[in-house]
This record gives sequence, structure tokens and C-alpha cells, in this order.
Amino acid sequence: MFRPLTRLQLTLDILAATLFALFALAATLIPWRGSSIGSGVVNMHIALLIALVLLLAFSGALALRRLSPGLALAICWVAAIVQMSAGLPPLPANLAIFGVLYTTAAYGTRRLFWIGFASSLAGAAAIAVYLIIPGAMEIIGSGDVGQLRTYVFAAVMTFIASALALLLAWTIGALVRSGLRARENRQAQQAAESEAAAEAERTRIARDMHDVVAHSLAVVIAQADGARYAAAADPEAASRALGTISATARAALADVRMLLTQLRHTQAEGPQPTLADLEQLYAQVRAAGVDLAVDVDPAPRGDIPAATQLAVYRILQEALTNALRHGARGGQDAGAPAGTAAGRVDVRLAWHDDRVEMIVANALRRPIPEVAGASRGHGLIGMRERAQLVGGTLDAGADPSGCFIVSATLPRADAT
Repeated sequence: MFRPLTRLQLTLDILAATLFALFALAATLIPWRGSSIGSGVVNMHIALLIALVLLLAFSGALALRRLSPGLALAICWVAAIVQMSAGLPPLPANLAIFGVLYTTAAYGTRRLFWIGFASSLAGAAAIAVYLIIPGAMEIIGSGDVGQLRTYVFAAVMTFIASALALLLAWTIGALVRSGLRARENRQAQQAAESEAAAEAERTRIARDMHDVVAHSLAVVIAQADGARYAAAADPEAASRALGTISATARAALADVRMLLTQLRHTQAEGPQPTLADLEQLYAQVRAAGVDLAVDVDPAPRGDIPAATQLAVYRILQEALTNALRHGARGGQDAGAPAGTAAGRVDVRLAWHDDRVEMIVANALRRPIPEVAGASRGHGLIGMRERAQLVGGTLDAGADPSGCFIVSATLPRADAT
């Protein structure tokens, strides 16, 4: 029943209602004469008392018009019925009805919106009946048909004029309501767009976090396994493995710190990997014992868009991580301890004028059905999302020979 209002709005409404009450009081007392009292009230003092009570009622409705439009409309109807029952003429306080009809259309519920519309028409009909019909009844008693037609015409015109006046206030409120709804829709749309942008940013950061952590941990695990088995036979190999673990962990820590900084300050994009960082990525994978062969033909020419460079780097990073985790290890396949040597991984990049094609192939350590279940993880999903973000495609799966192949085609945005 009551709408939430700020203290300022409530104060302004009460102040406006008070000023209106003072105006209506002056407009009622100054011209008040016995001849202006309707035939329903004999005593002028009683009529004045009723008029003052009605003034308070209409002023109260005006004060409540935004806080509770429905209650304000009900007060106006009760006051108008009392006024007509007492036979009082139109009063200055009746002007409050226009303000109440305005707020029912502007701030009321959908049901109250149409109740205000119906009240405008019903009020206009009541005004016409109250002002014209009593005189028409006298004419009917006298039998003067010509004068009766005049009264009927006057009643119709009074109804039309009253309806136009009351509906004007209601229509203005309806226009304000439309403006408020449009503003709310714009704000809701902006909030939805901001939320979508924030969600996209969180998804991007989560994807980067997965790529960084998964790749780094895969390298660290491979190096730790190799160092554990090589410690007794080749202490220097174990020392080199520990150095690689330290360097990889430090790089991963720096990347994670950068991503966490982006989470706290989403305005800052932060530096992103480029093609120049691919050699460091290859070096980390080779240091983990992977026999990595990279073939780039043709080589990249011209300026490569940053989005394409990032997509190429992240897809290669995830594909090589999967090769470390699931690829066949040469030493293991030959019966040597696990982690001593990884199988061969082939990377082929072709930088054409309008697209870049990449293929990452490695032998599988486990049977094809077991690895197929792993394809539902976040890694392959992330690679496909990377490719789709730049308008490309990516396929990944095992072939009959037991190799797992990741192939992607990404468009060159700078192509003309």
C-alpha cells in the first residue's frame, strides 16, 4: 500500500499539501456566503465546518499521493461523496483530485493505473449528474421540453469537459510513468551489460589462470619425477631439473599475481603473452624431457593482431600441457622408470595471409577410451573458447593410430 520514499520526497509532499491547504482555506473563507451554500445544508456554519473537514481530507490525500496513491484516491472518493451528500458546491479543495489522479497513473500499480482511468470517467459523470440533473428534474416536473433539451445538452458538455480535465491529469501521469519505465529499463539494461562484461572478464581470467597453473604444474611434476629417478645416477641432472622447477614456479607465480591484480583492478588488462614468448614456452616443455619438434612454415609476416597472438600462445600452451600429462613417455614405454623421458610431440604452424593453422600431435600413454573421457575437462573447452573468441575453429581427438591431435584454424584479423 505504501511506496518507499526518501525523507526529502516525503517532506516536499507534506510541504506542498500544507501550502495547498492554506490556499484552499483562503479561497474558501473569503467568498463564502450563505447564498453559495447548496440546498442540502441549511445552516451556513455547519456547511462551513463540513467544507473545512473536506479541505483537510483533500489536503491529506494530496500529501499521501506519492506515498500511497491508492489510499489517496480512496480518500478523495469518500470526501467527494460526502461533499455531494451535503449539497455543497464545488470547492477549491477539489483541485487536489487532479494531483491524486496524476500520481495513480505515474506511480500506482498496474491495477491502480486503470482504476485511476475509470475514476476519471466516473468522476466526470458524477460531476455532470450532481450539477445538472437536479435542475433537469425540476424542468421535467414543469413539462418544458425545450428547456429540458438544454439541460441534457449542458449535462453532456459538462461530462465531456470534466472528463477531459480529469483525463488530462491522468494522461500526464501516464506519460511520466512511461518515462520512468523507460529509465528503469535503461538502467536494468546497463546493469545487465555491466554484469555480462564482468562475467566475461571473470571467465577470461579464470581461463588464463587455468592455462598458467595447469601448464606450470605439468612441467614441475615432470621435472620432479625425472629428478627423483635421476638423483642417484646423475646428480647434475637432478640439479638441472630443480633449477627448471624453480624457474617455472617463479614464472607461474608472477603470472598468477598478475591475474589476481586484474581481479582486484578489472580496468587494467595487464600484459599478455605474444609470439615472442613462444620460445620460452618451448624451452620449458623441452626442459621437462619432451622431444618437441616445431615446424613453422610459412613464417608470420606483417603485424599480427594481439588477440590472435594470445590465442595461438594459449592454445599451444594447453595442448603442450595435455601432451605432458597424457602423452606417451618414451622411457616408460621401454620399461624405464616413469617420468624419465617424454614421447615425441610435433607442433606445426602455418602463417598464411588470411589465417593461421596449427597442429599439435603426440602419442597417447593410455588407451583411446580413457583419454576420451578427459576431453570433457576444462582444458579442451578452454582451447575451443580461445579459438571461437577470435572467430576460429578447433578440433581435438585421438586418431586410430593412437595419436592425440589438436588442430586449429584462426583468422588473421589484419588480412585484407
